[in-house]
Amino acid sequence: MRRKITSLTVLAALVATLLFALPLGFAVWQYYHDDAKGDLERAADAAALAVSGDLNAGRRPTVPPLDEEDDEAAGEVGIYAPDGRLLAGHGPAVAGPVEREAARATTDVVIGREGDEIALAVPVLSGPRVTGVVRAALPLAELRLRIILTLLGMAGLAVATTGVSWLLARRFTTRLVRPLEQLAAAAERLGDGDFTARSPRAGIPEIDQVGETLDATAARIGETLERERAFSAEASHQLRTPLTGLRLQLEAALETPAADPYAAIRAGIASTDRLERTIEDLLALGRERRAPRAELDLDALLEEVRQAGEALLGPQGRTVRILREEPPPAHVAAAAVRQVLGVLLDNAATHGRGTVTVLARDAGDALAIDVADEGPDLGETDPFATTPSGHGIGLRLARSLAEAEGGRLRLSRPDPPTFTLLLPAAPP
Repeated sequence: MRRKITSLTVLAALVATLLFALPLGFAVWQYYHDDAKGDLERAADAAALAVSGDLNAGRRPTVPPLDEEDDEAAGEVGIYAPDGRLLAGHGPAVAGPVEREAARATTDVVIGREGDEIALAVPVLSGPRVTGVVRAALPLAELRLRIILTLLGMAGLAVATTGVSWLLARRFTTRLVRPLEQLAAAAERLGDGDFTARSPRAGIPEIDQVGETLDATAARIGETLERERAFSAEASHQLRTPLTGLRLQLEAALETPAADPYAAIRAGIASTDRLERTIEDLLALGRERRAPRAELDLDALLEEVRQAGEALLGPQGRTVRILREEPPPAHVAAAAVRQVLGVLLDNAATHGRGTVTVLARDAGDALAIDVADEGPDLGETDPFATTPSGHGIGLRLARSLAEAEGGRLRLSRPDPPTFTLLLPAAPP
């Protein structure tokens, strides 16, 4: 990956340099041609002003001396008669096409290529009459040398730019790839089951965001697995409770063979239905804990609680009472609430006495469901504590389910024992 990113960066720099160098090279060529034309024109004009008096008087002209800098820039200067003879200076003995064009005085400046030189000619006029032609020429080799040296300088600068791009690409690639490698190592540790794996921060917002997401995912997976282990251990208690009741009912029927067997069969079917319903709720709860919550159908839930309470408390000669005091709607998993209420009913049937009252009421920003019975005062006893015999594990499960839904389960009153399930109310 490092080599690929570096290669792409250098390639991008080369392409950008090439796209920039093509028009710049043409601009350099055009600049030197225009500059050479300007130098030749200035030299020719200066010579024309110096020799115009001699030519107009019919005397043989003398080429004026040029400054060293002007002479190097303008090349050679020659004076020609209108008939094409070289009168003074340097140049071909016979005028070329550029000088003949200037002698016709059709234009003020004539420039063109003659042999291996670029020549510029200006006419010297005396009224309408052409008395001579001044020619300034520069070897094309010298012009090409200037262009080539400039292009070589540009090429050297392009090479230096590419080298700097390569160095910067290596540096930034290392800074970019190393955090990704560390992320990959953290992800590999996470895949191996190490949910304590955390990725270091690189100072790059995008990579740090991925690292934070990976860390959060590792923490959630670890918490989920831990919660699932605890949930599996505690849920087994929920399955053992109806199984134990069913076993006791069957054993009681065997010990009293004279009793009506249909009553034992009906009770066994009711316990089997409760067991099946518990299994279905636990499976549904396992799915719903990973799914969006829905609005709770409180009427249907309270009806199920009533039926379950009658089946559970009826054989003991006890009753269940359902009350409503304008309860607000709530967005929770129905299976979780059903299991919590099932635990509270089972707790009331096992440890409580008398009528069990289930009250759904408005608790401000929460839906409150109270489950109370007429049992003895709990005093300072912690009903959620797990004893060595296993008592309290169902209430612990119910509390963990309530907290998983964003709610709370607490003992709101020890005498008479009243457990309150608080669920966050749905926003209006």
